[in-house]
Amino acid sequence: MVRVQPIFSDEIRNDSMKEVRTQRMKNGIQKLLLAAVIGALALGGCASTMQYGDAGSASPASEEFGPSDLRQIAEAMVDSMLTFPPLVELTSSRRPVVSVDTVKNKTMQHIDTESITDSIRAKLIRSGKFRFIDRTTDEQAVEELRTQQDSGLVDKNRAVKFGQQFGAEYLLTSNFSEIRQKSDSTTDVYYKFTMSLKNLKTGILEWSDEKEIRKVFTRGTFGG
Repeated sequence: MVRVQPIFSDEIRNDSMKEVRTQRMKNGIQKLLLAAVIGALALGGCASTMQYGDAGSASPASEEFGPSDLRQIAEAMVDSMLTFPPLVELTSSRRPVVSVDTVKNKTMQHIDTESITDSIRAKLIRSGKFRFIDRTTDEQAVEELRTQQDSGLVDKNRAVKFGQQFGAEYLLTSNFSEIRQKSDSTTDVYYKFTMSLKNLKTGILEWSDEKEIRKVFTRGTFGG
């Protein structure tokens, strides 16, 4: 019996092999593109980001003293001073001159306590009830007065003389303390800020108040 040889068998075989190779190349390219997309997404997910936050947010980020705590203290002290009856009467007809003392930081943290008194002073000045002396700029003020008096650059009739500044009538003092307790995964921190207004002439404390803040931090089971 005579076997008939298929026509164009080699050509068909070659075409099939070309299609297989072409499909393999397409699959390889698709895999490379998919890997590139996944890599780009992974890098984007790990990239650092920056955005503005709410300076007045009351949500604590940790048990450490933070911006929301500063805001609470400043608002509490200012509200107390502006509504205390004797001070309301005192400031009804004039604006007494006040000097701010450095906060005595009795906590275990390095806290910029000057930021607290700066905020309180700014709010009180904006209230229009008090005037303040800034002792932190005395050195610069003295240098400026010496320049006006001795340099010959300033008209003597317009130069400010030494001994003309106002003296403070009241001194604003502050204490900031902390009690910290730890047990297992919980950290309990109690803050207390106390402020007083002293009459420098009589030595009498005309006003005093305090603000308490408690923060409890519990660490997650897996250290989160």
